[in-house]
Amino acid sequence: MSICPDCGHRNFEGAESCEICHGSLSELGPDRPQSPLEQHLVKDTIEQLAPREPLLVPPEMPVGEVLQRMAARKGGCAIITSNRQVIGIFTDRDALMRLNIDDPGWKDRPIAEVMTSPVETLEMRDPIAFAMHKMDLGGYRHLPVLNEGRIVGIVSVRDLLNYLMTSLVRIPGA
Repeated sequence: MSICPDCGHRNFEGAESCEICHGSLSELGPDRPQSPLEQHLVKDTIEQLAPREPLLVPPEMPVGEVLQRMAARKGGCAIITSNRQVIGIFTDRDALMRLNIDDPGWKDRPIAEVMTSPVETLEMRDPIAFAMHKMDLGGYRHLPVLNEGRIVGIVSVRDLLNYLMTSLVRIPGA
């Protein structure tokens, strides 16, 4: 398996270009997991992280209401959906960086105006290594999880850290 350095797609070993973005894979060597932990990161899937149920909101929901729902759930993000498709994500970081609290109307603005879009996602069957790769490259702390194109959960950096800590304990030689 060769992971495209541009988009993160899994390609068959030996492919010269990525099936998705058509980026070159010719520079990639046969990276083989060296340690037991690396082997598990490539073998274990997102499903094993038990993604949590995400907070789903429509794009027209006011920012103030989204923030109230996030606080009530003690969550760090909301997934914006339209026609059952993920169209954006709004995180606590977005609240800090994109909202102008001096603007008296910020609470009533639709969340679609301040959400992050497009959204990087994962599939339930993706290796955990993909989540780590996407979070590292994009600086993300939350990634929506899809199953056959439908949103089914969310994983966070905390989920990955918990997985790593558990793995270090259970994997001999890790």
